[in-house]
Amino acid sequence: MTFIKYLSVIDLNGRNIKLLLLSIVFMLATVGCGVYSFTGASVPPEAKTVSVTLFPNKAEIVQPSLSQTFTDALRDKFTSQTSLSIIPRGGDLHFEGEITRYSTEPVAITGQQTAALIRLQITVNVRYTSKFSTKDNFETSFSRFQDYNSSLNLSAVEADLIEKISAELVDDIFNKAVVNW
Repeated sequence: MTFIKYLSVIDLNGRNIKLLLLSIVFMLATVGCGVYSFTGASVPPEAKTVSVTLFPNKAEIVQPSLSQTFTDALRDKFTSQTSLSIIPRGGDLHFEGEITRYSTEPVAITGQQTAALIRLQITVNVRYTSKFSTKDNFETSFSRFQDYNSSLNLSAVEADLIEKISAELVDDIFNKAVVNW
């Protein structure tokens, strides 16, 4: 009988030792050089703050609420997924950039030469700097889109689409900056 099979048949006060050992191994595996969270974030242990400056909308089409919506979503990601404190500027980790594209274009053209779907696309240019891990610094453009039915007016679905696209962009940025898989 192998050791694991042997452990699976032993009970200690009604608890399975195999489950206990697997839990211990998992906990030990999550301890590393950085501060680890169950989101996969690996932040330098000496980092205590993050700053996210407002991302101005420099796209040809300026949607008035996009800048604040996107910036708030990025700040919220760090407050909910790390133990870092948000400060206005000069954080141990710092994000800045601009929204460079906000556009709609037809996709899925039908036989009648009309679009069945319209695509809303948002692109942001992000500059990330870390005071403690300069090798992780980057400047990168991130782009995401959502399609919506062409029978709908953009203004009817715009807020929801912006929220979804912002969430996807924020996930991409967060993963590039602090998830080291």
